[in-house]
Amino acid sequence: MSPIANPQRLIVLLAALVAFGPLSIDMYLPSLPLIAADLGASESQIQMTIGVFLAGLCIGMLLYGPLSDRFGRRRLLLGGIVLYMLASLGCVLAAGAGQLVFWRTLQAFGGAAASVLARTIVRDLFPLADAARMLSLMHLVTMIATLIAPLAGGYLILVAGWRVIFIVLLALAGLCLLFVAWKIPETHPAHARGVSIGIAFRAYGHIVLQPQALGYILCMGLSFGGMFAFITASPFVYIQYFGVSPQHYAWLFSLNIAGIMIITLLNARLVTRFGPQRLLLLGAGIAAFSGLGLALFGGNGIGGLSVIAACLVCFISVTGLLGANCVASLLARFPGQAGAAAGLAVALQFGLGTVCSALVSALHDGSPLPMSLVIGSAGIGSLLALLLTRLPERTAPTVPPRLQA
Repeated sequence: MSPIANPQRLIVLLAALVAFGPLSIDMYLPSLPLIAADLGASESQIQMTIGVFLAGLCIGMLLYGPLSDRFGRRRLLLGGIVLYMLASLGCVLAAGAGQLVFWRTLQAFGGAAASVLARTIVRDLFPLADAARMLSLMHLVTMIATLIAPLAGGYLILVAGWRVIFIVLLALAGLCLLFVAWKIPETHPAHARGVSIGIAFRAYGHIVLQPQALGYILCMGLSFGGMFAFITASPFVYIQYFGVSPQHYAWLFSLNIAGIMIITLLNARLVTRFGPQRLLLLGAGIAAFSGLGLALFGGNGIGGLSVIAACLVCFISVTGLLGANCVASLLARFPGQAGAAAGLAVALQFGLGTVCSALVSALHDGSPLPMSLVIGSAGIGSLLALLLTRLPERTAPTVPPRLQA
């Protein structure tokens, strides 16, 4: 049966694949102190398992994208899931911090295949507007999963200890492996592939030299970076600076999640009618103006908590819209190098997220100013980046013959 015959099931499966990365971090976070105590390691050693996972995820994405353009999606996806499962088992059996760091690195390389190739498969199967709709719905499912992950991780720790988290991740990957093997055929046929690995990797140079491609990548990456800055700084701003209770903070945080879900659902419904470009301009405009408002009024506390919370909800709510439509538009421009384009976009998305998170941490002074400036800059930068995609069509990429299949 063709996967398009059951698009709802396909959305859930591909969303589960995209969620490998976020789930592997979010479900694991509550267990860090317990792991350090159990393995007799320092907190910095255990925190390193997060850093190496993010690094492995980004590097793996950059590798899998071009390789999938050369060798196809299915075998690499199945191999990546198997690697993720083996590494998860290694995490379960880890006897020390060094072993856990090693297995977490391999787990990231396996998860990178799922994160990149799920998006690329959408491009293989659907035209631009439908791909944007599918990516929006996938983002929604992934958001729900990542919201539940910390709660599930905390509960699992109480019931069965930290190692069971990796058993659950192993089981999830096993289910995905079965359904991918059963339901998803090869979506990038041999006649559409490049002639060599070197040519496949040279696609990166071709992509980054195109202003439109760079615009889509930076637009989604900067908005994602702003969200990472919010996640990093918001507990200190809300709880320490404004003095709200942890319960009140949870409600304020949930407003942003609700906003993402509502806007993502609206995008999925409207994108086939209005097209991704109009919605991108609207979303980037909201991100820029809310970011500007946050930088002007949030940094010095003018308007108080309500102004900051409102600006943040507006900014965070459009991140899903920007991500889905930017990825769909980018991949539509590079049908022959969709794997490389997806790998570059998602790797830089996580890279910019890490940079913004580190920046807001380095600038932390106890006030809302660092968060406001970083998010404000990210919002304005997203709109400016999107303007690159509006350059005259004469600059649109024409794939050189040597890069074509």
